[in-house]
Amino acid sequence: MPLVRRAVPGDAEELVRLREIMLASMNRSAADTPSTDASWQPTTIAVLRSRLADPGGELAAFVIDAPAEAGRLAACATGAIHRGLGAPGNPSGTSGHVFNVCTDPEYRRKGYSRACMEALLGWYRERGVRRIDLHATDQGEPLYTSLGFTRTPSPAMRLTL
Repeated sequence: MPLVRRAVPGDAEELVRLREIMLASMNRSAADTPSTDASWQPTTIAVLRSRLADPGGELAAFVIDAPAEAGRLAACATGAIHRGLGAPGNPSGTSGHVFNVCTDPEYRRKGYSRACMEALLGWYRERGVRRIDLHATDQGEPLYTSLGFTRTPSPAMRLTL
């Protein structure tokens, strides 16, 4: 099994690099071209550095270092805790959201995303989070299903201000 570790602030740039790979794969169709907009990256790096510096905080990323490539990550799984209001089935109102799972294409099919996800799920368990949501790509759905995730009937909506 690959060695999984909790990400530290120094991993921020690599987490953003992996996020860029993930976002490109999620938005790719025959007509799409990869985005060249990197304006989001400096802010995301700064946010990651800040939030990863707080080991008791409500964001965590678990990573696997690339074999024989110092400073490079092979895979990651990132998630956050949201504290809302209680409801039937979730009296505490606490939920987790997984939003950045990616393996560098060079290292796929080695169980790296699974190992990172299992570590992230353990982190949620340690914090008493019992409800965890994510948006799955077609490629990722078999992994998440094998970990116990199921499709929900509620549709998502979004407003961008």
